[in-house]
Amino acid sequence: MAGPLSNIRVLDLSRIMAAPWAGQILADLGADVIKVERPGAGDDTRTWGPPFLKDASGKATKEAAYYLSVNRGKRSITVELDEPEGQDIVRALAARSDIVLENFKVGALKRFGLDYEGLKAVNPKIIYCSVTGFGQTGPKREAAAYDFMIQAMGGLMSITGERDGMPGGGPQKVGIPIVDLMTGMYAAVGVLAALARRTETGRGEYIDLAMLDVQAAILANQAMNWLISGNAPKRGGNRHPNIQPQDVFPCTDGFVALAVGNDGQFGRLAEILGHPEWIEDERFATNPARVRNHPLLDPMLRAEFASRSRHDLIAALDAAGVPCSPINTVPEVFSEPQVQHRKMLRKLPHPKAGEVPQVVSPLNFTNEPLAFDRPPPLLGQHTDEILRELGLSPND
Repeated sequence: MAGPLSNIRVLDLSRIMAAPWAGQILADLGADVIKVERPGAGDDTRTWGPPFLKDASGKATKEAAYYLSVNRGKRSITVELDEPEGQDIVRALAARSDIVLENFKVGALKRFGLDYEGLKAVNPKIIYCSVTGFGQTGPKREAAAYDFMIQAMGGLMSITGERDGMPGGGPQKVGIPIVDLMTGMYAAVGVLAALARRTETGRGEYIDLAMLDVQAAILANQAMNWLISGNAPKRGGNRHPNIQPQDVFPCTDGFVALAVGNDGQFGRLAEILGHPEWIEDERFATNPARVRNHPLLDPMLRAEFASRSRHDLIAALDAAGVPCSPINTVPEVFSEPQVQHRKMLRKLPHPKAGEVPQVVSPLNFTNEPLAFDRPPPLLGQHTDEILRELGLSPND
């Protein structure tokens, strides 16, 4: 395996998205990630479709797009965890692994002797990360959780969406399972930090990671806005709460996302729009003034944008170094010359479909380049291979 983690083995006992996303990050970095699944069923997301990947004849397979998005680079083994022989297999894999990822309900794996203490007994250096909705402690520790409800409970939906009283007003979830993804990112960061510490101390680690904690953490500037001002942030549509002008503006032939980040950029915007007097206007000359006087500035900007072509305006703003963009659809993202140049979309060989598209890791290493040559595995595809590595015979 290529990549900076090519000497690391990960035992992935997780399913759905948050922890599997962490596993895919580690696999992209070169780790040997062994995904343990239920015989006959596998990861829940295998059935979360349509759409499903089609085989060479055009017939739908059992590989849902959702599953294909978070399991690249792994090997799949099917194991019955509630059978003693299955538990022995997991312990044998843990003895050879560096990292364990799991997202079972609190206490579930302890019944099988596969919790941290159980696997620590066979591998004292193991780094074990438990991902749950609410963590291993607290009044909701045993409750199930999904991304949508955590976006709601964690405050994200209260600041996402158009303002009340406006067309389309009301709370909205983010268009991707952002809490799952960020939880996966934190899990990957956490296990790698523990791995770095283990090289000094020789000790393993247990990491208790909760989706609600992650959502609270990534409230970031919005949480700090409230902590400093005492004013609860509200939904503002696409408008930025601290920097202006940053919003979506309609033109004659589409929309422009404008992302002015400093006073110099605002000055160049004002000149392009034919209003150089805005530069010296005390109401708009500085960002704090523009935030305070947003109700005055916004309609003036909208009037100017509405009379211009999106294509021409973006060209002029780009040339002047004023950050802006069209609002691309998902297909348009992968038609962008910059995205194509960076080779973010690849096609990997697949045993049923011939090939499967994958949006790959954005990490580019100079000395340890990443390789994307292992597609998301079929259910139990590597069971025999992995068992042979454990020294088991076909009869075993």
